Amino acid sequence: MKTIGLLGGMSWESTAEYYRLLNELTRERLGGLHSAPCVLYSVDFAHVETLQAEGRWDEAGKLLADAALAVQAAGADMVLICTNTMHKVADQVADAVRIPLVHLADTTAAAVRARGMRRIGLLGTAFTMEQDFYRGRLASHGLDVLVPEAAERARVHQVIYEELCVGVVRDASREEYRAVIDSLVARGAEGVVLGCTEIELLIGAGDSPVPVFPTTRLHAEAAVDLALR
Repeated sequence: MKTIGLLGGMSWESTAEYYRLLNELTRERLGGLHSAPCVLYSVDFAHVETLQAEGRWDEAGKLLADAALAVQAAGADMVLICTNTMHKVADQVADAVRIPLVHLADTTAAAVRARGMRRIGLLGTAFTMEQDFYRGRLASHGLDVLVPEAAERARVHQVIYEELCVGVVRDASREEYRAVIDSLVARGAEGVVLGCTEIELLIGAGDSPVPVFPTTRLHAEAAVDLALR
């Protein structure tokens, strides 16, 4: 089995989910005591969040590119950026290494297309919902991407950074997210992409009247597929 390189810590709450999923999926495929060979580089999210907030994306890209070089040097055969938002610098990371980068938006789009859907709602950080690096990548696969209204986007973003990233999961926030999902469905969304790795700590299939696409799980499944290929 190939070794999976992970760029994590953004936040570590969701990186822990990546580690759990990769190992559970490997055990399901191979049985017994099998687990996933991984190399993890976990950054300080406080620093990354400052770079995000100040728009210093080139510096953030350099940080993750250096991390990718480190996991490559440690023997990784592929690299995953364990966060949707930081796929804004995915090209910078991919250009720094010889190993393939498994792009989270591509794996998500493939799952949506496999279900025969075209119009989807997108939840994530404000960066992910409002900027083109992620929405555009999904659209390049032929998807029509809907995002919440401005006030809803602000609240979705706030819950991610002030609650989920620090391990706080509140029923009241879950109800707010359900209302946002209902609004997207009313506007024609056939499914909803949980486009932030922390959202899966709060929302599952039972919280939506249409299928949800859990990007962390989809990314982990794609990595295990590639590692076992």
